[in-house]
Amino acid sequence: MSSESDSKKEFAEKKEKLFKAGLSNHEAFKFSLQYSLLVEEQIRQISAGNKYNFAVVSAGSFSRRELSPYSDIDIIIITQSVDADGAEIALLITKLWDNGLEVSHTVREFEDIARFISEDLHTFTQFFETRFILGSDAVYQKWNSQLFNEITDDVRIKLLKELFEDTEVRYAKFGNSPKVLEPNIKQTAGGLRDFQAVEWMFILQTKTLLNKQSEKTQAETFIELLKEYKYTTPNECARLLKSYQFLLKVRNLLHLTSKQKNDRLEFNAQIKLANVLHHKKDSLGIFMRDYFEGANILNRFCKSMIKKFHEEITDPLPDSLAIQLDDDFIIKGKTISVIGSHRLHLSDILRAFYYRGLHLAHFDENLRSHIIEVVEEINQDTSQVVVSSVFFREILKLPRNVEQTLSVMNELGVLKAYMPEFTDLIGFLQHGVYHCYTADEHTLDTVRNLEKLEKDVSLLGRIYNNLNDHEILFLAMLFHDIAKPVNISGHEIIGAEIAATVMQRMGYNDEDIEKVAFLVRNHLVMEQTAFRRNLNDPETLNIFTSRFSTVENLDLLYLVTYADLSSVNPAIWTSWKSDLLSELYRKSKAMLEDQISGEELLISNTYVIPKEISKHSPHINEDNVQEHIDSINDITYAHQFTDEEIARHVEEIQKGESVSAFFKEISDYTNITVITKDYPSLLSRLCGVFSINDASIHDAKIFTRKDGIVIDTFNLADFRTQKKIDPQRYEKITEDLKAVISGMLQLNREFARMKNKWWRIENKFFKRSGKVKVVFENHEKYTILDIFSPDRLGFLYQVTRKMNELGLIIYFAKISTKGDDIVDSFYVLDRSGKKISTNDYELIITELTTTINLML
Repeated sequence: MSSESDSKKEFAEKKEKLFKAGLSNHEAFKFSLQYSLLVEEQIRQISAGNKYNFAVVSAGSFSRRELSPYSDIDIIIITQSVDADGAEIALLITKLWDNGLEVSHTVREFEDIARFISEDLHTFTQFFETRFILGSDAVYQKWNSQLFNEITDDVRIKLLKELFEDTEVRYAKFGNSPKVLEPNIKQTAGGLRDFQAVEWMFILQTKTLLNKQSEKTQAETFIELLKEYKYTTPNECARLLKSYQFLLKVRNLLHLTSKQKNDRLEFNAQIKLANVLHHKKDSLGIFMRDYFEGANILNRFCKSMIKKFHEEITDPLPDSLAIQLDDDFIIKGKTISVIGSHRLHLSDILRAFYYRGLHLAHFDENLRSHIIEVVEEINQDTSQVVVSSVFFREILKLPRNVEQTLSVMNELGVLKAYMPEFTDLIGFLQHGVYHCYTADEHTLDTVRNLEKLEKDVSLLGRIYNNLNDHEILFLAMLFHDIAKPVNISGHEIIGAEIAATVMQRMGYNDEDIEKVAFLVRNHLVMEQTAFRRNLNDPETLNIFTSRFSTVENLDLLYLVTYADLSSVNPAIWTSWKSDLLSELYRKSKAMLEDQISGEELLISNTYVIPKEISKHSPHINEDNVQEHIDSINDITYAHQFTDEEIARHVEEIQKGESVSAFFKEISDYTNITVITKDYPSLLSRLCGVFSINDASIHDAKIFTRKDGIVIDTFNLADFRTQKKIDPQRYEKITEDLKAVISGMLQLNREFARMKNKWWRIENKFFKRSGKVKVVFENHEKYTILDIFSPDRLGFLYQVTRKMNELGLIIYFAKISTKGDDIVDSFYVLDRSGKKISTNDYELIITELTTTINLML
């Protein structure tokens, strides 16, 4: 066996031993340092006996001695002449690969320094984050000397500004919150890159390299320098060290468990790592709270240092322009500072935050650090909260910047210190595509979305701007999910009780307390009604409006519902959902203002004039229209369709075609109306056709004439994009509808044929398995059946087919999706036209649950 093979084998064995130990020994700095040193030593052994005129240096995480198991091993070859050293460089790289080192290398000459300063920020930052391994030390020292010579004051300022901008670009791409549920450990706000970016800024600003030849990671070296330069407090340095090490540990374990380079902490990986790190009941919750706490500390430090460096490169304002806000605080420009060195109390800190929001300012590093230290020491008691309530309430009354102020309070730990009930919400997560952020981040985002309505001219914007004040609304948002950590099911009831308790402590009157409690208790009701019920059903409207004593409460609940839905996930708030909520709001408002019932509202809005309808087609007359209307015993038909559409229905029926289908585009979805002769399982077959054409169904309305002709209308979307169906697909859908009704198209065969395609799509779009729940609700005319389940392709086809087998006739269906969850609501009767007997509930639940579980 050759010495080369021995070297490769020995390196592989040492690496494997280290990786194996890393799964059980979770000391991240120790692991990354040992791995980096192992690679350094292997490079030196491979090159032993060679004297090079160039320098071989490490870069990236290798240079920082923070290598994760499958990180790129970056090296830079620094040469004075590629032409002279090219052959030797090529030979060295070949030897490294032959000996088991899959390095990623770049070759740099001295003129590259000036070139990349102006051309490529990312490449240039590598230049001042290197560590000497072997070769010519003189070349390396000359490189560093020239590097700093090129960094003039103008260049330094330019590079710092580019780093500030680069951070914003990174946030836009990977997530600008440290509370993203599936973060990129390296790139998302609060990730490792936040800390590393500050290191680069520090190097530029102080012209101090961090590549000390001591056996430490760069992070440890940098934190020692932060203490030395007094950039922050010793306690904050300790928090930074702990946080960075924790995130590095997560990255190391993510690499080891996935056996590849992987920086995305997806849900399945979270569960796996939680089990590796914890052996407790709520291991996932504990693990992710630790992650979010660490990410928040790194992110707030990064933002603070960016402000510090930005101020240092900006012409400072003279002290004469400083304005004294009160005995404790001054503001100069947009920076608030504390006067003196006395210890602030919580009430003082809330006052500082009030000034911050009022002036759209920020705290200097001294005040920020002081707040963090005070919050760490606070033992909350009722008397302190009562004193502090004045300025907390003033913050909620600010004309703008309420969310920004509350977010910084949360970031620095002030919000939970002031309101201990908020503590468990911080870092609380629910798995699923529905939610993008932790519960605390979602809560504050609801306030942000409400504040955006100030400049919105839509119905929601007008309602928001017509409110006398927004304090009650913001309180409702702060409390709407506060009980989720106690129990997700019923959190709205418990949350209303918590809201009442906290508001009483804060000194609010009974009227305000009851108003907020009402909004928290009912914050799910409007979306459940709009998305699951027939809004042309008088009973639905009567039940919903019976909750409101005033139109103002309806206005507030509409805003609460919008804020909640628009803040969980950008994909959740669709034009379809917006239209449904708007429809429910308008109808309910009319009923409350005019003090009328749902029946009276619907009748007053029904104007069917056969003579006017017949004018839309030369092929029908007034009698044809009247006969058609009389044959449909459903007042909602006239609400669903325009006069022109009704005329077309009559015309198509007069033609006697076996199937007619026509499409129209509405907002972000496509509406299709199908006219044909009714028969058992028709609805199921229509749903099957839409499934094999990659369309998801949002709702279905079924109108049946006395002669058995049905007019079924569906709102569809492309299930990949959740946008309108491409008009080029209309013809294929129509042909498939005709074929399935004639019996020429066998859906079972089509589903089997598309199984492989759907398997790939489901793996991409529908990640979760989960529980199935079937719930019955009584109704004056129908039995309402709600099915809760993870979504799957072909879901509605399979469910409606089973319902047909069970003898259930569907008169109305509405499909509401939340990410990869679905709620299907059906208004049904049995084959004799009666409501479903309660004796049959258990059988129906069992049969439907079994059918759905076979799809999951």
